[in-house]
Amino acid sequence: MDRLIERYLEHLELERGLSEHTLRAYRSDLESFAGFLAGEGAGAGDGQIDPRSIDATSVRAFLAWMTRRGLSRKSQGRALSAVRGLFRYASREGIVDSSPAAGIPTPKAPRTLPRHLRPHEIEALLEAPRARDGPLGVRDRALLELLYATGLRVSELVSLDWRDLDLDGRVLRAFGKGGKERMVPYGRAAAAALREWLEEWDSVRAQATGAADGEPVWLNYQGGRLSARSVRRVVDRSVEGAALAAGVHPHTLRHTFATHLLELGADLRSIQELLGHASLSTTQRYTHLDVDRLLTVYRQSHPRARSDDAAGVEPERTDR
Repeated sequence: MDRLIERYLEHLELERGLSEHTLRAYRSDLESFAGFLAGEGAGAGDGQIDPRSIDATSVRAFLAWMTRRGLSRKSQGRALSAVRGLFRYASREGIVDSSPAAGIPTPKAPRTLPRHLRPHEIEALLEAPRARDGPLGVRDRALLELLYATGLRVSELVSLDWRDLDLDGRVLRAFGKGGKERMVPYGRAAAAALREWLEEWDSVRAQATGAADGEPVWLNYQGGRLSARSVRRVVDRSVEGAALAAGVHPHTLRHTFATHLLELGADLRSIQELLGHASLSTTQRYTHLDVDRLLTVYRQSHPRARSDDAAGVEPERTDR
């Protein structure tokens, strides 16, 4: 089982191009599964677990074990997805005849709407870095402007090099999940903030020690490439400066980007392309409108929703 897990993770990294963060999550879930099986005495006499000996009962017992430990249904669903992927791979490789997890339903997690910021909140957040003096304050403002302007994932943001940006055309090249490339436009405010940061970039880059790592757009105070964790600190600091409610994180700006586009008339397919989602259903989870706005749009758009239609009066024709 341990060898199978390592082979599968190598496949995900080298052939599927999954991020380091995703690989860590897969490893954690699969090692928990293997540890559970070992604790249940599923191993052979030498303690090794034969993947062919695992059946659907073992997988269901694993889910029950996670429930007893107090893990959420979302965590259980993620672990089950990892186990499914492992055995699909094992089946393709001829290691097992079929997947023991194939027919097991995913635990249903309660659906919650993602947090997003209203226009006045996003304005306050974007203004907050002005209180920080020096080049890194300029960097923080440009970083937040670009996050909101493009809806990039944090992993996509920190991997940007200057060669990925067309400052004149106001478009950038992002590499999403699985190394999938897409072009994302951004507006004048983000472009102006980026140019201000570029003027400060050389002075910060001069602090770097060791081998050069290309020309990353986002630098830390030591002149090296900014990490995803540091982006979270930038957002936390700005949230505090803007006096916003807790619960705002970098992904909130991605939700906000998508929701504001939808509110102003963008179609879901276009938003899907901008976000780099493989599935439209994923995009729908990233956007939400309040009920009042949905009712307004419906009443203004549906030919049978207006009051005169409801009363049986034919709407005035405009094609004469």
